[in-house]
Amino acid sequence: MVIIGIVVTGSVKIVDAGNRGVLLHFGAVDESRSLNEGIHFVVPVRDDVIQMEVRTQKIVEDTVSASNDLQDVSTQVALNYHLDPDNAQIVYRQLGLDYANRVIVPAIQESVKQVTARFNAEELITQRESVKTEIEQQIRGRLAAYNIIVDAISITEFQFSDEFVRAVEAKVAAQQRALQAQNELRRIEIEAQQAEARAVGEQQANIARAEGVRQANVLQAQGEAQAITTIDEQLRQSPTYLEWLKSQKWDGQLPLVVGGGAGSGGSGSGVTPFIEIPTSRDELQSTSDGGGANTNSSSSGLGGAGDTLQSVLNNTLLSGT
Repeated sequence: MVIIGIVVTGSVKIVDAGNRGVLLHFGAVDESRSLNEGIHFVVPVRDDVIQMEVRTQKIVEDTVSASNDLQDVSTQVALNYHLDPDNAQIVYRQLGLDYANRVIVPAIQESVKQVTARFNAEELITQRESVKTEIEQQIRGRLAAYNIIVDAISITEFQFSDEFVRAVEAKVAAQQRALQAQNELRRIEIEAQQAEARAVGEQQANIARAEGVRQANVLQAQGEAQAITTIDEQLRQSPTYLEWLKSQKWDGQLPLVVGGGAGSGGSGSGVTPFIEIPTSRDELQSTSDGGGANTNSSSSGLGGAGDTLQSVLNNTLLSGT
């Protein structure tokens, strides 16, 4: 019974979840198949089953390399991978259980060094995605030959020497100052353009105002010329038009004297009284008697206004004497 129990126990093998079973015949790998999860019956003593994990696993590796400009670069790479389930027995036969240290770690180290050597230290930062893609392609190609599938890769850190970090900071500061100077120059250019636009606008406004004044003067001159032309035509057609214009300009006041001027020598001999004032009683009486006749005779000249004023003055002198 004990022997039967040992035989039955040795003939039953269980493959855990997330694993594949590698079947061994007297220690030799059966490369024809891998055992799925669950219970499997084997030949006791002859057969054995080795479990290989095929779930996604993670490995983090630190590498030290040099960039294209000979800057020391420390890189930390996180790799997610899993074994090809259908070829787990091949991985076991070629690499055994310690396949990570045998092929994965060297693949990471070599791939990172090859890729970082193609970029300058600054490009490793500014072109991080391109660097990551190239490293992933390198690792994926190396591990595919060993039936190891890469799920994802992440570059978790780039570190440089202290001297390089200070140089980068100084360069960034210089670029910021240059950018600030460019912005200031751009601001000055814009302000100059605005000032020029305002000057042009003011100049155009001044030209427009001058043109308006010129046109107003032209219109005024044309109006005056037209008025002169009209007056000339009226004078040609009616000689009394000038007398009418004089009456329009008359303020209603009669002058006391007429004539005179520079040729009189200042003695008053060239001055003629506009209204004759009698100097004796006989002249005054004569003037008073002939008032009616003078009124009739002067009506053809100045009209009734002069005769009335003459009568008033005569009566004033008669009353005074």
